[in-house]
Amino acid sequence: MTSKKNVRESALDILETINNNQAYSNLLLNNAIKKNEIPAKDVGLLTELVYGTLQRKMTLSYYLQPFLKNSKKMQSWVVTLLQLTLYQIIYLDRIPDHAAIHEAVEIAKKRGHKGISGLVNAVLRSIQRQGLAKTEFIEDPIERIAIETSHPNWLVKRWAEQFGLEETQKMCELNLTPPTQTARINTTKTTVEECISLLEAEGYNVKNSEIIPEGIHCLKGNLANSRCFKEGFFTIQDESSMLVAYALNVKEPLSVLDACAAPGGKSTHIAEKMGNKGNVLSVDLHEHKVKLIRQNAERLHLDNIETKAMDAKKLADVLEANSFDRILIDAPCSGLGVMRRKPDIKYTKDEKDMDRLQMIQLKLLEEVSPLLKKGGLLIYSTCTVDRKENEEVVASFLETHQEFTKDTTLASRLPESVQSFVEDYQLQIMPQHFGSDGFYIAALKKEV
Repeated sequence: MTSKKNVRESALDILETINNNQAYSNLLLNNAIKKNEIPAKDVGLLTELVYGTLQRKMTLSYYLQPFLKNSKKMQSWVVTLLQLTLYQIIYLDRIPDHAAIHEAVEIAKKRGHKGISGLVNAVLRSIQRQGLAKTEFIEDPIERIAIETSHPNWLVKRWAEQFGLEETQKMCELNLTPPTQTARINTTKTTVEECISLLEAEGYNVKNSEIIPEGIHCLKGNLANSRCFKEGFFTIQDESSMLVAYALNVKEPLSVLDACAAPGGKSTHIAEKMGNKGNVLSVDLHEHKVKLIRQNAERLHLDNIETKAMDAKKLADVLEANSFDRILIDAPCSGLGVMRRKPDIKYTKDEKDMDRLQMIQLKLLEEVSPLLKKGGLLIYSTCTVDRKENEEVVASFLETHQEFTKDTTLASRLPESVQSFVEDYQLQIMPQHFGSDGFYIAALKKEV
C-alpha cells in the first residue's frame, strides 16, 4: 500500500507527469487531491504550486541555469523539484524560504539519495546567497519578454508581428495571472439579483460582471460546489464566450445549429436567450462530449436543445440545405486565448499546429455553411489570439463564397462595453482588455 503524499510531493508528481506525458494539469490536480486525500485547507496551495510553477517554467529555468553545471545529466524530477522550490521562494511570500528549502531537501532524500539531497540544498542555498540573474540585460526584446513571462520565443515573435510588441507584452504578463471564476445566470429560472442573494446566503462573495448583463464574478469559493449551480440557476462560463449568443442575435425563437458544441456553454446560452423556445441542434464529434451538453441542458431545465454525436463536416449529408436561421461554428483552435486556465498549452503547441488547424477550420465553414437559410447569420468563433486561425480563415472563406457578406451590424448587438473593440464585422478580445479569455468572433450574412 502506497503512503499518501503531502502537498509539495503531490505537486512534484503532477508537474513531472505533465512534463513527461503532456497530460492535462486540471485532470491530474483533481485526481491527486482525491488520491492523496489533500485536506481542503491545502487544496489552494497545491493548485498554486502546480499552476504557478507551470506558468513560470521558462523564467525559473533561466534563474536556475547559472547554478546547474550539468542540468542535462540530472534526472528530470530533480530539476522540477528545484523549479517548484524556487517558485515558492520568489513568488510566495507566505512560505518562509527556509521551510521551502527544508521540504525540498526532505523530498530529495525520500525520492533519491544523499548526494541528490545535498545537491538540492547546495543549489538553493547558493541562489539565496548570490541572488538571481537580471532579465533587463537581455538585449533582444522578444527573448526578454519570452523569458520574463515564460512564453515560447516563436509565439512572442508571432504575436509581436501581428499585434505589436506593447500589446504582446501586456498579453503575456496577463497570462501569468490567475483567472477569476465567472458564471452566466440562467435568466429562464431566476434573475441576476436573486441569484447573487442566494449565493451570498451560501457564503460566496460574488459581484456583477461589468461586461455581460447576465454575468457574475466569483471572488471567493468555487461556484460549481454551490446549491444554486446544482439547481440550474447558472452555468460557469468565461465572459468572452458569453458574447457569442449576443453576436447570433437570438432574441426570438429560431432554428439554430451549434456545430462544435461541447460542453454546451454556448448552446445553453442561446437556448436561454430564446426563452427556452425555438430549437438548438448541438453537435459534437464524440458521444461522451455530447453527453456533457445533455447534462448541462438538463441541469439548467432547458428542453429546446437537441443533441447529435457526429462529425460537423458531414452534417450536410444528413441535414437539409437552407434549414437553419443561425449557425455557430465555434471552431477547434490552438486555444492561445485560454493560457491562464491551461498553462500547459504554451509548451505543447508549435507553429505547424496553426497551419493544420487553419485547414480544419476552413473545411468546417465550407461544409456547414450550406445549411444556413438565405438571410441567415453565421458566427465563426475561436478561443485563440492568432490572425492565421481567425481573420485569415474568414477572409479565405469569403473569397470563395460570394453568397456570404460581412455583417457590419455586429457591434450593435453586443454589450456596450465591448462595442469599441469591433472592427467592421470582427471582434478580437485580448486577455488584457477585460481580464477575460482571448476570443475571436466574426459575423457573416448569407445573401443568396
